[in-house]
Amino acid sequence: MNMLAHRHLPPTPQDAAIARVSGQVLSRFAATRGPLKLRVTDAEQMEPIELPAGAVALLMEVLEAMAAGRGVTIIPENAELSTVQAAEVLNVSRPFLIKLLEDGSIPHRKVGKHRRVRMEDVMSYKAAIDNEREAVLDQLAADAQDQDMGYGSK
Repeated sequence: MNMLAHRHLPPTPQDAAIARVSGQVLSRFAATRGPLKLRVTDAEQMEPIELPAGAVALLMEVLEAMAAGRGVTIIPENAELSTVQAAEVLNVSRPFLIKLLEDGSIPHRKVGKHRRVRMEDVMSYKAAIDNEREAVLDQLAADAQDQDMGYGSK
């Protein structure tokens, strides 16, 4: 990853507890879906700041992950990933990712012998696959209801 990526390892139990409480408090204010004004304090000073709505939503996701004990990686959309990194984002094996690159499912470029994949292309592919998966699941649920398999409301 380039220098713009930031990875935070799984939180300590104490940090997870702080994230859980902070997320609960912040969620009450985040429902407005607008910018939020916060007061940042430490032992010596207090400073008001304003967070744009997008940053509030991102912070909520970070706190949720930390509260669940998961580490967080933030990667800008314009970042270029190695095949190992792109495979990690998609939760697939590197050889499977290489097949996707070679068949044109995900655009890439070569730097010497190495392939580079843009984060935004990886996320576009992920969104398309997620949408396809959702459509298949919806169709399976509809088929189950049509066949009266007990998966619908009565």
